[in-house]
Amino acid sequence: MFSHVTVGSNDIEKAKRFYDATLAPLGLTALAAYPDEAVGYGTAGGRPQLWVVRPLDKKAASVGNGITVGLDAADRTTVDAAYAAARAAGAPDEGAPGVRTHYHPNYYGAYVRDLDGNKLCIVCHKPA
Repeated sequence: MFSHVTVGSNDIEKAKRFYDATLAPLGLTALAAYPDEAVGYGTAGGRPQLWVVRPLDKKAASVGNGITVGLDAADRTTVDAAYAAARAAGAPDEGAPGVRTHYHPNYYGAYVRDLDGNKLCIVCHKPA
């Protein structure tokens, strides 16, 4: 349904280090990079679908209240690995990995903030 998702950053190189570590367990890598402007992530052989960018209007990047970027994980172990990688890369915790039945019975997710404050959810929708 989506072509891509974009989050803002005030320090692209710092954000790239964070996202490189956080997205590796999900099989996502930097497919495009424009120094100090943007970096795009996707699956090998694909196209960038998650972009981290310095805002084009040259104003400071800021987070949107109620916005969460959901990143699909193949299984619960991958959720745990990506969450651990994000935390090790400096992400503030917004919700440790676990089942959240208020979404649905198989929703296993973890929540963090990136280094600019953008909220990320790493989630698996499959049964254990």
